[in-house]
This record gives sequence, structure tokens and C-alpha cells, in this order.
Amino acid sequence: MAAAIPSDLSEFVMVKGNGVKGLSEMGLKSVPREYIQPLEERMMKVVSGEFIPIIDMANCDEPKVQDAICDAAQKWGFFQIINHGVPLHVLENVKDATHRFYQMPPQEKVKFTKENSPSNHVRYGSSFSPEAEKALEWKDYLSLFYVSDHEAQTTWPSACRDEALEYMKRSEILIKQLLNVLVKRLNVSKIDETNEALFMGSKRINLNYYPVCPNHEETIAIGRHSDVSTLTILLQDEIGGLHVRAPNHRDWIHVPPISGALVINIGDALQVMSNGRYKSIEHRVSANGSKIRVSVPIFVNPRPSDVIGPLPQVLASGEKAMYRDVLYSDYVKHFFRKSHDGKMTVEYAKIHSL
Repeated sequence: MAAAIPSDLSEFVMVKGNGVKGLSEMGLKSVPREYIQPLEERMMKVVSGEFIPIIDMANCDEPKVQDAICDAAQKWGFFQIINHGVPLHVLENVKDATHRFYQMPPQEKVKFTKENSPSNHVRYGSSFSPEAEKALEWKDYLSLFYVSDHEAQTTWPSACRDEALEYMKRSEILIKQLLNVLVKRLNVSKIDETNEALFMGSKRINLNYYPVCPNHEETIAIGRHSDVSTLTILLQDEIGGLHVRAPNHRDWIHVPPISGALVINIGDALQVMSNGRYKSIEHRVSANGSKIRVSVPIFVNPRPSDVIGPLPQVLASGEKAMYRDVLYSDYVKHFFRKSHDGKMTVEYAKIHSL
């Protein structure tokens, strides 16, 4: 017999550390009403037969590969990469570590919630912004903001710390490669000590867990949004569920998992810095009715103290600025202050003509 929905849902999910994983494991026949999304969020069509670009990075110095990266960033805002140099065992280890963290008992995971965490940079949570959302998202997450190796060693959960750190470290060369290619088309010669902090001065890694969901078509794992990062490097597992909406496209396109591949997407910060040349794109994650899914994104960001705006090199030819200068920490606060709402965050930085 299926269990009843807990009378105090927020206490069960977060205060006691069960997460939506705990709800999923109760054998519920249907999702609690708090997770039922508005009809317009559920009725969005997913089309088949269209795919975001897949780029082989084996010869990333070749002009045709670099053009493919920049073209994908301009047209799609999303692409997958293979032969990227991050070892397969590193990717498999961090996926295993994600499962290991969520298999811990609730009383262990609850030590990392906002109220209990040893650091503001380590956060176990559920949904996205529960205080602001009309409907909750069917997702648990562990968010780890990287400050230093020492802080990570002393505050990140031991169940996943080493694997998450190794994935971040092994991705650094790839991140710099991609950014060097992208900024070259913006008339920036290269990423060096003068601008590295602006493009990749801070990083955050999330370990996302999507439990099996009853009547999954009535909810969503992550609502439609664009990232606030410069770049996002996403590791999918084999289950899939990521949908993107290409520019000027009404429908959603599924991003199929490819073994060993990484999904790259442009974030709002790079859209602003490129004055709209590169596009951050709406994406979402569907809930799954039969399988547990995990994903591990690395968000590559400016530092919180940096000001983002169109780069001088982009405007040098007389191009009119579409965005104002914004303190990056203010931009991020604006994002987290509200529920997921598509591309609305970038409007915060837009210059609106009178």
C-alpha cells in the first residue's frame, strides 16, 4: 500500500534531509500538489529529428573546429563535445560519487542544508528557489562553490569531495581552450592574467539527483531557464532528459546522452559580454517515471566582484551596447531571488530604449 504524503512537506523534504528522493521512495501514486506544474509548463512539445551540434575536439587548433564551436555558440548556445581530453574514468567516478552522496542517510545529508552547512559555499537543497516558486521542481542538489583546495578538503562532503575536485581540475584545460576560441571571435586575443578572472574567476559544481517520479508528466525536474554563467560544462548520465529551445524555436529539442561526451552551453554572462553575439539558451529537465537520473554541471563564472557588460573589443567598431554594466553578484542575486522563468534574468541587464 502506498504511503500518505507527509503532512508537513517542507519539514520532511528539507528540515529532515529526505529530499524528493525520500518522497520517491515512499511509493507515492502521484506527486504532491505542490509539485504539479501549471498546464502551460507541461504542454510544451518536444520534437525529434533535430539535434544540437556534436563537435570533435581532437584537433581543436584547426580553424574548422574553432569555427564550429563559435558557430554553435552563436546559433544554438548549446553543443556537445567528444574527444575533449577529460578522462572517461574521471567522468564515471564523479557520477558514482553523486549516487554515493545521495545514498547517505538523511541525517548525514541534512548537515549540508543552508541552516546546518559548515560553509556558505556548500549547500544541499531541493527544487530551485522554494520560497519563490508556485510549483516545486522534482530535484535534489548539492552545490559546491570552489574557493580553494583547503576549503574544499575541510567542508565538502567526503562521499564526493575528491571526485568532484578531480572533475573540476581535469576540466580546466578544456574550459580555457573553449573560452580562448570563443573570445577570439570577439576580438579578444586570448585568455591571460589580465582577463582570466572576468571569464573564469569562479567555479561552482552541482551534483544533481532526479529520483523516479510518479505521474511525472505533471511536474518538471528543472524549470525552463538560462544559466547565469560564462560557460556551463554538463556531464549527463545515460538516462537523458535535458531539453533545449533553440533561438526562434517554439518547441523543445532533446539532447541525447552520448557516452563520454560533455554538453557545453553559453551562459548569460557571456551573452552580455559578447553584446548578444553568443546566446544563452532556455533549457529544462524533464522528470522520469521509471529511472533515477544524475547530472553534474560545472558553472564557470566571473568573480562575484566583477562587473559584466559588453566588452570594449566588441563595441570598438561602433556597435551599440545592448546591455548595461552590472555587478555580477547583483545579477546572480536577481536570478536566485525568483523562480525559474525562462530568459527573464538577462532582461535585468538589458538597456531598454525609452
